[in-house]
Amino acid sequence: MIVRHLAEANESGRRIVSEGWESTRLLLKDDNMGFSFHITTIYRGAELHLHYQNHLESVYCVHGRGSVETVADGKKYEITAGSIYILDKNDKHILRAETEMQMACVFNPPLHGKEVHNAEGAYELEAEGIDD
Repeated sequence: MIVRHLAEANESGRRIVSEGWESTRLLLKDDNMGFSFHITTIYRGAELHLHYQNHLESVYCVHGRGSVETVADGKKYEITAGSIYILDKNDKHILRAETEMQMACVFNPPLHGKEVHNAEGAYELEAEGIDD
């Protein structure tokens, strides 16, 4: 059994901070579960152009307000507490935060731990892991 606490993980190398967001990675590839699980904060006013070419992602909004737009068709979806969006086709998208948003995110395949977005807004498949 694996047991971790968000507050403790926030004080470790599991917390990654980047432009417009930060993410605490609670479950990673080395945990051998087949997916990773993160609590991610999107900062108020952030506009993130993302395209997870190598991963599928499910995102549940714990709190906050914003929107996600699919680039292919320009459709915009309001995101509020209780909303989930699923990037089941490696969808190129734009995430906008009207307020600070806290999201629970699941990635398949799992992240190694220290990933940040590359120039295309994706995570690389192979990256440096976290040393606990």
